[in-house]
Amino acid sequence: MEEYRKFIEFIATESGKIINPYFFDADLKVDLKKDQSPVTIADREAEKTIRFHINKNYPDHGIIGEELGSENEDAEFVWVIDPVDGTRAFTAGCPLFGTLICLTQNGQPILGAIHLSLLSQLLIGDNVSSSLNGKPVKFRETTELSNSTLLSTDFAKISKIHNGQNLSKLSASVKMVRTWGDCYGYFLISTGGADIMLDAVVNSWDKMALIPIVRGAGGIITDWHGDDPVKGNSVVAANKNLHAQVIESLNK
Repeated sequence: MEEYRKFIEFIATESGKIINPYFFDADLKVDLKKDQSPVTIADREAEKTIRFHINKNYPDHGIIGEELGSENEDAEFVWVIDPVDGTRAFTAGCPLFGTLICLTQNGQPILGAIHLSLLSQLLIGDNVSSSLNGKPVKFRETTELSNSTLLSTDFAKISKIHNGQNLSKLSASVKMVRTWGDCYGYFLISTGGADIMLDAVVNSWDKMALIPIVRGAGGIITDWHGDDPVKGNSVVAANKNLHAQVIESLNK
């Protein structure tokens, strides 16, 4: 695991060197994919770099990437990559984006990383512990919803896909609601800056890196109904005191 940690540090640094110069670039071209989500040269070139180093160092490993597809995905070890998680924020000049890197073994995430390249912050978790630039981090121990901070990438999407009334009631029961979303939201809850993070819809590259980080920081991460997040297509993450309350509120 230590070898893989060092490798993640390396590829995160290398991808950041590609991504950062494109941030707040007035000439950056934004393309739309088939699902109408944005993509830029920063996304594509960063993923190319990460894939190059994986293939060079671990040729037997598989890769699943948001921008460039899958290769050898039935291998025992597979890397799951989102080169720029929060591309909408990135293209708008909002710094709440990051790179997600996950190593899975037999389909289960064993090591995950969120790299906030603009801030030079690397959060890594292995399901047992999580660390930020080498220093241990954990969820804060908020016990009451009324004292908690609730985050989401897109509250409007939650209302469209899930029960909007339940979301409204949950939002009214917490202390503060903010849209510090995408991977930055999971970064905040795992380092003690907030308590609850919701995402209505996620792909494998959006969620896999988050699982060992949240668990390693002492939190609980599931899908919308409290089930296995690996198999689900949504995410609810919170500390151990609040998670069951949040799941109940969302699914009444």
